[in-house]
Amino acid sequence: MGASVNEELLLAQNFSSVGSRDRRFEKTVYDNVHGNIYLEPLFMKFVDTVEFQRLRDLKQLGLAHMVYPGAVHSRFEHSLGVYWLAGEAVNKLQAHQGLDLGIDRFDVKTVKLAGLLHDIGHGPYSHLFEREFLPRVLNGSHWSHEEMSVKLVDYMVDENHIDIDPDMIKRAKEMILSSSDMPLPKATGEKRFLYDIVANGRNGIDVDKFDYIVRDSRACGLGCNFQFQRLMDTMRVMGNEICYRSKEYLTIHKLFDTRADLYRTVYTHPKIKAIELMFVDALVKANSCFDFPSMIHDPAAYVQLDDTILKTIEFCNEYVVPQDKLEHFREITPQDIVCSQKTSGITLKEEDVAVCNVKIDLSRGRCNPLDSIKFFTDYESDESFYISEDKISHLLPTSYQDMIVRVYSKKPELVGAISEAFVNFQEKTYGTKTQVHETPEKKKKRRRM
Repeated sequence: MGASVNEELLLAQNFSSVGSRDRRFEKTVYDNVHGNIYLEPLFMKFVDTVEFQRLRDLKQLGLAHMVYPGAVHSRFEHSLGVYWLAGEAVNKLQAHQGLDLGIDRFDVKTVKLAGLLHDIGHGPYSHLFEREFLPRVLNGSHWSHEEMSVKLVDYMVDENHIDIDPDMIKRAKEMILSSSDMPLPKATGEKRFLYDIVANGRNGIDVDKFDYIVRDSRACGLGCNFQFQRLMDTMRVMGNEICYRSKEYLTIHKLFDTRADLYRTVYTHPKIKAIELMFVDALVKANSCFDFPSMIHDPAAYVQLDDTILKTIEFCNEYVVPQDKLEHFREITPQDIVCSQKTSGITLKEEDVAVCNVKIDLSRGRCNPLDSIKFFTDYESDESFYISEDKISHLLPTSYQDMIVRVYSKKPELVGAISEAFVNFQEKTYGTKTQVHETPEKKKKRRRM
């Protein structure tokens, strides 16, 4: 039986109150996947925080750009995409079944907020930080980016004095955790289907996947035949659960098949995994300096962590060892640099300094590799012979090996002191400053975050 005229009018009024908005107060962001994304004032309060802007420095696919150069998109744009799709999904349900489901403005805003903030707790280099690195330094204790997201939501509200309904924050946090192992509160039962939109713990079909499958495929230059719009247009709530038409069975299969293909060809690409293994080793060694286990439980410290952590190991300067010193050269150590420090307000330690002794030659050490190569005149010749370089040109190099000494600071605030000690070492060892240029002043003035 169809709805009465009064019921239809009520439905239309209800949808108008939820879906209408004044775009004079909205910000518009053009996204290369979804087109225009409109951000209402409430959500801009979160977007304009340091905590959310940090997502710009978290690559969505971690180190995948080392193999797929286009994979440099960030958690920032993915979060905007999930925010937008979450709003589209709940608005479609409201439009089709609003009278039965009782979706109101509060529900719409809560679902969109959960979409916006669902990845706020991610660490550097995507899942590598959580799945590969932390297990090596946490000694068995559990940590997840979802739980950190929930902590950061509270921190953002307090730190930025965001005026928002506490119940909306509570429910948004529950939606962020709905795909985790944590059970949902019983109070969610009335509109349980809302908790399946952003992070679906029941069957895995959610707008988070809708966004990253299309976005990741596009960034990596891979084809994507999955059309999430078909599922968004035909879904309906039955028995407090979002359901799909039987004719969309293959569309849903395509969703999971495409995801599996991304895992095979991108997320677990053998070269990418090899790079990740080396990077994790570097993080483990850097842990003594950063103390990551203490940072991941403190939101104020955690928001300092992003993909730029590699750059905190600062390159100070380098010099080329003079040719007349190469024969008796011994490798330079951090101790050499520390011991060259003159009186200053900072006392350097060996663990603050990294030294790299780089030898570059033409494959034969200090010898000319062409001296061991035989040549012939033409294809009718039976004679082979060596060629002396002075018979070719007097402009050819007379030296065939370089030894470069590079010094790094493990702490940005020590770049100035280490650079000064490095110069002192050169002058003491060679009687002159052999580096080509000074360490840039902007590096010397950096402070630890």
